[in-house]
Amino acid sequence: MGYSKKYLPLFLGLALGAGVFLGSKLNFSNPSAKLFSYNPKKEKLNRLIDYIDYEYVDEINTDSIVEVTVNRILENLDPHSIYIPSEELEGITESMQGDFIGIGVSYYPYRDTISVINTIKGGPSEKSGIKAGDRILMANKDTLYGERLVRDGLANKLKGELNSQVQLRVYRKGTGVFDVMVKRGRVPLQSVDAAYMLDDKLGYIKINRFAETTYKEFNTAIDKLLSKDVQSVVIDLRDNGGGFIAPALKMADEFLKDDVLIMFTKNKKGAIENNYATNKGSFEKGKVYVLINENSASASEIFAGAIQDNDRGIIVGRRSYGKGLVQREMALGDGSAVRLTISRYYTPTGRSIQKPYGNGNKEYFNEYLERYKNGELQSADSIQVADSLRFKTPGGKILYGGGGIIPDIFVGKDTTRVGETLNYMLRSGRMGGYVFEELDKNRIYYNNLSEEEFDEKISIDDAFAEGFLKYLRERGVEIELENYKDHLKKYLKATMAQQLFGTGTFERIINRDDIMINKVVSLSKEE
Repeated sequence: MGYSKKYLPLFLGLALGAGVFLGSKLNFSNPSAKLFSYNPKKEKLNRLIDYIDYEYVDEINTDSIVEVTVNRILENLDPHSIYIPSEELEGITESMQGDFIGIGVSYYPYRDTISVINTIKGGPSEKSGIKAGDRILMANKDTLYGERLVRDGLANKLKGELNSQVQLRVYRKGTGVFDVMVKRGRVPLQSVDAAYMLDDKLGYIKINRFAETTYKEFNTAIDKLLSKDVQSVVIDLRDNGGGFIAPALKMADEFLKDDVLIMFTKNKKGAIENNYATNKGSFEKGKVYVLINENSASASEIFAGAIQDNDRGIIVGRRSYGKGLVQREMALGDGSAVRLTISRYYTPTGRSIQKPYGNGNKEYFNEYLERYKNGELQSADSIQVADSLRFKTPGGKILYGGGGIIPDIFVGKDTTRVGETLNYMLRSGRMGGYVFEELDKNRIYYNNLSEEEFDEKISIDDAFAEGFLKYLRERGVEIELENYKDHLKKYLKATMAQQLFGTGTFERIINRDDIMINKVVSLSKEE
């Protein structure tokens, strides 16, 4: 039974003590574990929770008491100290590790059947001959089709131990039903979405997050560009919310000279830890452009700050999010964890780019709306800076702290309804669902196209675009995009390319009339 709201004051009154109680359960492998030795106050709280559990007149879920208390405590610390329930921790960990154990397919529940959108390149399913458009009917003895198909439970049926085997029953148009054995393997979750040449001298790399595999992926990407005699490079960190700091530091090292300060951290005791560039450096001489926006945060800001503060490159875009706090994930012993802020980080000039959070989490996370209202997303003149937080680079450039990385060259946001709407359609999967169904009508033809053939032969006509709008209306979504057909057609073609060839081709198509990238291309030609 859950707890009643009338008991909330009691639970909140336990908040401070419960934090100590939870601390006693932390499983540290470092000397700080001595902080959680026996203390009468901890024992007092343990007894109180036991009394509530065993003696209180009503049934109370003490696990809920602890969970609510943890969240209340963390909310009053800072916006980025958070509690991660056990049921969420595995997915978050997989995302940041950069891979998971599975069969390596992207799928779409289509007419109560698991339909393969595409296979991960080099993954188990591709090696076993699974193709886009295949329907997976069974995994071992588990039926994966029918009216009660539940998407959230499907992943668990397809995942398993490394090198374990799963027998799939598959239906393919033109072939029929057949069985195939797939050996589960490590399936990469790519953090580098694209790496290609924008022109004969300017290269482009887009990074969606900083995970354990990001630095390795980046090295592969930069080597690819270096093989094409790249002279300048664009690092696109737009909408990259961060992740692990280490990959960002290693990436920055590839652009900075030996012994240059990349960033430093300071904890509650004032202890400073400096991070310097090493003798590594695959791109220390060419021009560097870093793209950021209001959703670029944390590790993205560390990278951008290192490039900007060392006069190493040009930051293009809009003011970044403003997260300058460093978290450490700590296990709580029951499969859950707490991600606790342990220090602040500073850019090489000494800037803290953490935006204020003294007025509560709600105002902190809604700060984007204030930027929208005050015009900052359209005009650099609307960015508010504090002269007391003024810093200077070795080259004499003036920078400001106190809330995000302010770009050297400002590019305003497309705040028209069409831009926001199409981005929502992509994130929600609506466009992906429509495109999958259209591709499926002529799957053999599309699966045999090369990227070059696709780009040359496939054009999105008015009928295809109108079909998408009809598809939305049939699902209760009414959107007026009549005056933005060209924009819509580009997104539809890009989504089609993504399902056929992956994110790299998607980005290449989307970027063709991107105003921020076009700005960098023009800058590179002027210099």
